[in-house]
Amino acid sequence: MEESPIHKILDENYFDLLIENTLAKNFDGEYDITRINDRNSIIHMPENKFNMCIMGRHPYHTFPSIYTPNSLVSLEKSGVTAVWNNPNLALFGQGILIGFVDTGIDYQHEAFLNVDGTTRLFSIWDQTIVNGMPPSRFEFGAEYNKTQINIALREDNPLMVVPSIDEDGHGTMLAGIAAGNPNPQREFSGVAPEAELVVVKLAPAKYYNRKVFGIDDTVLCYAETNIFLGVKYIMSVAQRLNRPVVICIGIGSSQGDHDGHDALAVYLNVLSTIPRVAVCVAGGNEGNTRRHYRGETAAGRTFSNFELSIGKQDKNFSMQIWQKSPGRLAMQLQSPSGEWTEPIYPKFNTCVEYNFVFEPSRVFINNIMLEEETGEQLILLRFENTASGVWNIRIIAIDNLYSHFDAWLPSGNLISGETFFLESDPNVTITAPGNARNPLTVTAYNQTDSSILISSSRGFTSSGGVAPDIAAPGFGLTCPAPNNLYGSATGTGAAAAHSTGIVAILMEWAILRGNYTTISGRDISRLLIRGAIRRDNITYPNPIWGYGIIDIFGTFRSLT
Repeated sequence: MEESPIHKILDENYFDLLIENTLAKNFDGEYDITRINDRNSIIHMPENKFNMCIMGRHPYHTFPSIYTPNSLVSLEKSGVTAVWNNPNLALFGQGILIGFVDTGIDYQHEAFLNVDGTTRLFSIWDQTIVNGMPPSRFEFGAEYNKTQINIALREDNPLMVVPSIDEDGHGTMLAGIAAGNPNPQREFSGVAPEAELVVVKLAPAKYYNRKVFGIDDTVLCYAETNIFLGVKYIMSVAQRLNRPVVICIGIGSSQGDHDGHDALAVYLNVLSTIPRVAVCVAGGNEGNTRRHYRGETAAGRTFSNFELSIGKQDKNFSMQIWQKSPGRLAMQLQSPSGEWTEPIYPKFNTCVEYNFVFEPSRVFINNIMLEEETGEQLILLRFENTASGVWNIRIIAIDNLYSHFDAWLPSGNLISGETFFLESDPNVTITAPGNARNPLTVTAYNQTDSSILISSSRGFTSSGGVAPDIAAPGFGLTCPAPNNLYGSATGTGAAAAHSTGIVAILMEWAILRGNYTTISGRDISRLLIRGAIRRDNITYPNPIWGYGIIDIFGTFRSLT
């Protein structure tokens, strides 16, 4: 049988741009286009069009953001067991779909099997498989439905029938925490063990989409475009089945203005207003990474300096500086050897390449006067072959106006812990799409001693909007791991998965039992906020805890 050609969304000879549909017609006939929804499409550009200063000829926001997992691979604290055991509630997520867009799932794990050995998964879309049957109205990857998975489970070698695996384990962990079967011997149970699962295994970010942001090939990360398509697939399944759905996003990105303006956040914001659809998002694990700096310029003060320590491992990476003020900012960069660049002034559609004389470092600087997606000024620095040591960054106020600005380094394992700001600020570190208003954005706390995890990202958004919404257990949660094993998970991804299960059982009460049949994700978010546990000595909302600790039984008490 002749192999089908690889789709351009998987082909490493192409890189992808994310554009609005109104602009797609400008590329029609010249490049292949994959439509996402009524607003967005993907343009597949051949590698011969790539160079580092292509960002300058195309707007920043058209380059998909890069996302990383938000966890490292106790129910009583959240009121879950009280809801299970109350005879008037006894909610377990029955009739609800839960969707995961992540690293895939170990579908053979006992945590996802019924008593008779059949699967609790409705379907898997593995974006990475080349010669499979894609889902209807999708053009790549392979879809495996419940029947195919059940056939595979009866085989001696299930992977011959359904060859989808979770090499990393992050997706298996999320699905298990949200909806895994009880296992008393392991002292484990998912929150909504009767929910049905829809799983998307994401294709990793492509070479040139990584290269434009200086990301190494070995790092596990995903492009915003494929996450978009994964969410779209889950929604298509829910609509076809006419079933309520909760979507769990356990990955995040520190790119963007941290104000919910990025395309994926806007999409999830809209979905969360649709009846019978909810979205839970991990807030990120950037609270103690020292990757955010907030500075200011004032009237009569011409410049502001801050320092960045770059580790030996981090030769290639990017950094972003955003500011909302009408005042304009220029910038200069000083290497560890003392060499300064000339001032780089804000312009439209320009990219400055600077090669240092006394060391092999090179930096590409885009000082974008008006970033199209947000209307803000963005200074993007992309380092290549960078000398380790302390770099000095000077922000120059062109206009005699007060303004503050925020600088962010990449999230997760895109850089090492050796690269950080010397005077960092742990606030405003919620990762995208957690800065969107309508989804439930979840931070993680240690349920054993009721303290916040020091790694949990902190709010608020860059314009002061409340994020995170709520805190959930996220320390050492027992979870399924690949190869029918169990492990533990820590981080906001684990907390978001826990909250996803809670949203599912609240949906069962509201929709399946007829108590609030038109409930939306935004409604659920507000109900959980009202029922949250709040301590007397803390002011709410706050950047660490949001509105408090999630408590589903408290939510039901608040309705009486």
